[in-house]
Amino acid sequence: MRADSERPLVIFDPFPRSRELIFTKAMWERLKNAAHVVEHDGERMPDAMVEEHLGEASLVLGQTELNTDRLSRAAKLKAIINVEGNFLPNVDYATCFSRGIKVLGVGPAFARPVAEMGLGMALDVLRGISKGDAAFRAGEERYGFAGNRESTTLFNTDVGLIGFGNLGQALLPLLLPFHPTIRVFDPWLPEGLLRDFNVIPATLGDVLSNSRVIFVLAGVTQENRGMIGASEFAAMSEGVAFILLSRADVVDWPSFMEATLTGRIRAATDVFPQEPAPPDEPARSNPHILLSSHRAGGIRDAFYRIGEMTVDDSLLILAGLPPVRLQSARAETVARLRSKPGRSYGKGEI
Repeated sequence: MRADSERPLVIFDPFPRSRELIFTKAMWERLKNAAHVVEHDGERMPDAMVEEHLGEASLVLGQTELNTDRLSRAAKLKAIINVEGNFLPNVDYATCFSRGIKVLGVGPAFARPVAEMGLGMALDVLRGISKGDAAFRAGEERYGFAGNRESTTLFNTDVGLIGFGNLGQALLPLLLPFHPTIRVFDPWLPEGLLRDFNVIPATLGDVLSNSRVIFVLAGVTQENRGMIGASEFAAMSEGVAFILLSRADVVDWPSFMEATLTGRIRAATDVFPQEPAPPDEPARSNPHILLSSHRAGGIRDAFYRIGEMTVDDSLLILAGLPPVRLQSARAETVARLRSKPGRSYGKGEI
């Protein structure tokens, strides 16, 4: 192994993640064998520590504040890898783009587990699995068709996807065995690309009015905050299954609660306007919403996937090659994103 002074320097400042959460011992050793890693785990790296090493850093792994002034002192910086999951306003993106500093995110690591959870939630809502279990435990079960009068199948039904990024593209192959008709609304993607996936490009109105199952998969942007409100819920057919997986701010929450309270719309959500949700969150008392505490992506495999992808692309970048596994921030869209940071995880907590 070369001496530390001969190896590229990497700043590891992962809060609210931790080394234990995202790296196996083998992954961490791969990174340390290729670079001199300066780490600060458990809380945000102190400013003095950042300043001490920033001038020599080739990579920053984490959510370190990197404004214009700091970037001016990071002469050797090649890339910033955000291991939290969202592109946050902690970086001067314009300066990074002008200098060719790559800004990468780990969002793709969560796509498959969230898609898997979304499929499970949809099946539960459509078939009344959790409700049937609760009825049985209360001695109120109904057998056969009598217990399925409100149930519908996912097979050969109309499915709508709102958003078709990492999550939508991970969900698509899970849906295909059910042979649905799939309409997609995503104003950031051209119709030709959507047709390449054998889905039907559609307007938001078409998705809302023609779908029996609707998956909300879009991140929050400056254009779509609260875009699914009272009129949009009114356009949905009675008995539609509405699955909210991405961010709560895409919907108007009071309208969502009102539209589902009567059971005309059956729903599931993994996200809430405030997290942790307060005790008086109205969804808690809404019998027609299947609730999940933002846990769809928070699974052991996903966090180790973050570590694997981060090390793979870090080593490529240090070798003078382009990254291939992480998601690159784009100048045209990163300033329009409005997703909030995810929650932190304590030691030993997933």
